[in-house]
Amino acid sequence: MERIGWIGAGIMGKPMARNLMKAGYEVHVYARHPEKVADIVEEGASFHAAIADCVRASDVVITMVGFPEDVEDVYFTQGNIMDSAEAGKVLIDMTTTSPTLSEKLYDEGKKRGLSVLDAPVTGGDTGAAAGTLSILVGGDEDVYEKCRPLFSAMGTSITYFGPAGCGQHAKMANQIMIAGALSGVCEALTYAKAEGLDLDRLIGAVSTGAAGSRQLDFQGSKILAGDFAPGFFMKHFAKDMRIAEEEAGKAGLDLNVLDTTLENCRQLVEEGLGNLGTQALIKHYEK
Repeated sequence: MERIGWIGAGIMGKPMARNLMKAGYEVHVYARHPEKVADIVEEGASFHAAIADCVRASDVVITMVGFPEDVEDVYFTQGNIMDSAEAGKVLIDMTTTSPTLSEKLYDEGKKRGLSVLDAPVTGGDTGAAAGTLSILVGGDEDVYEKCRPLFSAMGTSITYFGPAGCGQHAKMANQIMIAGALSGVCEALTYAKAEGLDLDRLIGAVSTGAAGSRQLDFQGSKILAGDFAPGFFMKHFAKDMRIAEEEAGKAGLDLNVLDTTLENCRQLVEEGLGNLGTQALIKHYEK
């Protein structure tokens, strides 16, 4: 049985780790706050109070943290992952972070005899809980093939895109699509409300037509109900779009929809709404 080290047990990470346990993997977990992982420890995961101990107890180490600086911390701070992993181990960063950072992880891992994949996911908290995530992978293809059974415990669509950083580039494309779709939903509902339409009836009428989308299906009813509980944090969506904007700039691209959605979300985060779900984008239009 492969031993999996898990670092980052948040809204997405904890159910992903739980699905690995259900698939029969031996899971070792590190968390800054032990109470946040008490439930999966009770279910059979082994808790470690230090990252180094979690890494040493594992064959494969998976990270699912919040921001690029968190990735830098858990991998490069003295005594953490890079210092603690023995040659031959596999490191998988499933955080959505910059392709440049993923390349840095890969290069540093290679110097130390470690295999490194970037494997961000899409599908939100519901997909994480159900084990139906889409997993977008970059790195060496032979390492990807070796890890496919592991990925299959967490997702149903698992796709290899190329060398280190390519998984993150695929995730940036995904987030750009969401930016347009979610903004479209919010603007459409704002318009329909102003014109006095029944919004529930509207969603029912258009959701199976050409305007239908996963964002409309997942977020439309939440918006109408005033339910802003996070399936994916607004602050993390803004972070993702900021990375996409930076990468687009490097490629010489001007992506107006992305830029506008990012600015709207950034303003909401600055107003203290970063811990709400992405559907809270509607609040920009309610001002």
